[in-house]
Amino acid sequence: MYRIREVDAQDDDIADALAELHLLTFFDGAPVPKFDHGHWWLARYETEPVAFAAIIPSTHVSNAGYFCRVGVLRKHWGRGLQLRLMRALEARARLNGWCSVISDTTDNLSSANNFIRAGYQLYQPQIPWAWPNTLYWRKLIR
Repeated sequence: MYRIREVDAQDDDIADALAELHLLTFFDGAPVPKFDHGHWWLARYETEPVAFAAIIPSTHVSNAGYFCRVGVLRKHWGRGLQLRLMRALEARARLNGWCSVISDTTDNLSSANNFIRAGYQLYQPQIPWAWPNTLYWRKLIR
């Protein structure tokens, strides 16, 4: 039914699919990221891309991956895709030798609940990098 694969985001077709999914899930709420940095995944339903996620090296926490993006088309919500994408990027983080995965959420209760389900814990970074009402998440993976 759903297949999740790490993809080469420097491939033009993949980058186009990621950009389209980003626009369909974030609308104007976040800038389209650079797809030439980090590790990217696509989830497909049959042959159609329906979700994506990315992890990059953290610039905020030493020896950590930063779970910087995830988006799931509304029609496919409630099927565990964000959790499955989180597991895939955690496996990549382990392969990269990182000790933890960090992320943040702002005004997104569904994502916050998924972080809790996936074993992430709230933490306060020494230097917060986002909005004043942002929640910061960390999961030790080693």
